[in-house]
Amino acid sequence: MPTRTKVLISASMVASLAFYFFRADLDPPLIFAMKGLPVALLALAALTAARGTAGLLLAAVMAFGAAGDIGVEVSLEVGAVLFMLGHLVAIVLYSRNRRSSLTVSQKATAMALLVLVPLVAFNLPTVRSTAIGVAIYALALGAMAASTWISAYPRYRVGIGAVLFVVSDLLIFARIGPMSESPLPDLLIWPLYYTGQLLICLGVIGASKGAVKT
Repeated sequence: MPTRTKVLISASMVASLAFYFFRADLDPPLIFAMKGLPVALLALAALTAARGTAGLLLAAVMAFGAAGDIGVEVSLEVGAVLFMLGHLVAIVLYSRNRRSSLTVSQKATAMALLVLVPLVAFNLPTVRSTAIGVAIYALALGAMAASTWISAYPRYRVGIGAVLFVVSDLLIFARIGPMSESPLPDLLIWPLYYTGQLLICLGVIGASKGAVKT
């Protein structure tokens, strides 16, 4: 991994911790900048380590993620659209690198993510008029996570990263539903989300040339 890539990833981790611990004291536009910075730095890290199309797609995924981080501060709908675009790009990235053979457990995990994520998400919002929109977004989210588990990328980085991303988003939906009075979503959403993005970025960057297309 190039030195500049390592520096950007380290800076991203520091920025993530700074946002998490100081976010309560931030006002717009500073909160927008500090929230978008950690994953924006991951996008730059992906560009510095880019190997062909895969590197550019990863950078685009992270860029949409950073935009989504800012977008959700405007409205949940704006953030959802930006994140959904990132999920669609990620599906293209992972689909270009499908595993040649899959075990039963890998197929079952992918199918569970594809089906259960939108199903669970649909049932979380208290305001039922929002449930269809939530489920549509969650279908793209689940498809993204499922595609990691049938890709050639390391599942214990990229796959687990995608699952952490899923859990963080389900907690967002739970926060407007059964966990509206619980402090856990506010405590867990950012660490789960950022760790997921970090693992995805590291997993794709670190994938060997012989295992995946570049």
